[in-house]
Amino acid sequence: MSKLVEDILRLKKERKAVILVHNYQPPEVQDIADYLGDSLGLSQKATQTDAEVIVFCGVHFMAETAYILCPDKTVLIPDVAAGCPMADMIDAERLRFLKEEHPDAPVVAYVNTTAEVKAESDICCTSANAVKIIDSLDANKIIFIPDKYLGYYVASKTDKEIILWEGYCPVHIKILADDILKAKKQHPEAEIVVHPECTPDVIALADKVLSTTGMCNHAKETKSKEIIIGTEVGIIHRLRKENPDKKFYAASELAVCPNMKLNNLEKVFWALEDMKYKVRVQEKIREKAREAIDQMLRFSRID
Repeated sequence: MSKLVEDILRLKKERKAVILVHNYQPPEVQDIADYLGDSLGLSQKATQTDAEVIVFCGVHFMAETAYILCPDKTVLIPDVAAGCPMADMIDAERLRFLKEEHPDAPVVAYVNTTAEVKAESDICCTSANAVKIIDSLDANKIIFIPDKYLGYYVASKTDKEIILWEGYCPVHIKILADDILKAKKQHPEAEIVVHPECTPDVIALADKVLSTTGMCNHAKETKSKEIIIGTEVGIIHRLRKENPDKKFYAASELAVCPNMKLNNLEKVFWALEDMKYKVRVQEKIREKAREAIDQMLRFSRID
């Protein structure tokens, strides 16, 4: 164990902190996690601990979600510049205009959104439960924000009319159908598992379409010994660590989120040492955003 890791663990104990780490984070950050997972699952874990401080190694909307669910805890993000381009593709004002155009359509917000956008929404969803959430709603027309590609996937699984926003994940659109075909040619026995944020032509080539948590669960359960993974490459570290008897191949080595890679061990240490950068949400917005998340939790267990 390095001196830096020892110092982080010491400070974590002194601060009564918990370190939450997203599946796309750098390997060395994943290795110090108290909990490793997807954004909402990590925030839910935070509510179950008696920690006073949460160090959220992910991007800003994830730390916001942790604060929305745990306003009594101090939430820190190691790099304040770690944002999400997709979450920034819609804001509360533009969503209000969209709602005015479709007054009878409830708004389903992907958790990859800001607190202000969640507060303007009727219900949240994850990539794992989006179809279930939409089918549960008593409406035939639904606004889905912000990811049009996840929206395309949802629309293919439901009879309801889905009004899409022109948002997308800049990382997942780097995974091309040609990448999948090339990887399959190189590894003909491999199973193809992709994230629903991928484009429709990539999804059409997949054996399974799963969230990051779904991928981790499936990797343990499948009999396949080789799997091509169509999502941000950071998850490969976890998959290999948890399944040493299987081989995992990134569908595209270009599928790297630079924001997810901003956090490192030094920044985790500095966050704990200086107790910065604190993430907060205005109480009025937090309460409304919390209701959208709670509506989702009432309908669907998080996978």
